[in-house]
Amino acid sequence: MPRQFDLIVFDWDGTLADSAGLIAGCIQQACIDIGAPVPSDQQARYVIGLGLGDALAYLVPDLPQSEYVRLAERYRTHYFAGDAQIPLFEGAQAALHDLRAEGFRLAVATGKTRRGLDRAMHNLGVADCFDATRCADETASKPDPLMLHELFAELGIGAPRSLMVGDTTHDLDMARAAGVAGVAVTYGAHPAPQLAAAEPLACIDRFEELHSWLKLNA
Repeated sequence: MPRQFDLIVFDWDGTLADSAGLIAGCIQQACIDIGAPVPSDQQARYVIGLGLGDALAYLVPDLPQSEYVRLAERYRTHYFAGDAQIPLFEGAQAALHDLRAEGFRLAVATGKTRRGLDRAMHNLGVADCFDATRCADETASKPDPLMLHELFAELGIGAPRSLMVGDTTHDLDMARAAGVAGVAVTYGAHPAPQLAAAEPLACIDRFEELHSWLKLNA
């Protein structure tokens, strides 16, 4: 079967890295720290993939503006205290190397900050797997398609030859806005029915199944 895509763009949290639980817990603890309403686990997971400012504004919309800085600082304190323990999903590192060997260009489009992504890729030893990366603090946050447009411009690959892989509707909405095909993984932040409603090419339940799907279909 001829290759359909030249570029595979991965979300990070909940797609490559098993971090959704830690992120949700850190959001909840940060709210406790400043006396803000504490979101449910489902609510906290919903905002994963957005830039931190957008995520906190969505979860605590009535917070005084001056308190958002303190809330973000408390979140980062909790997150960076535990992020060194976050693993990639089983098989992810081998799959990235295999996809590169197959000739795919690989990129990351994430709601993380540049500091957070660089730290995560360094901790996990996968920085050399990617041709380009974009973070929410250096461009528009998902679901705005600018992040993808910038990757296309940098790598010289257009939307028709690109595929977005993510675990949230924010990823899939961004892909749709950019005219990019999307694949959803259900093992991350958003539940399978919510992802399926966004009509991705496939909904995949385990990372090893994602690797197989990409080799057969991408």
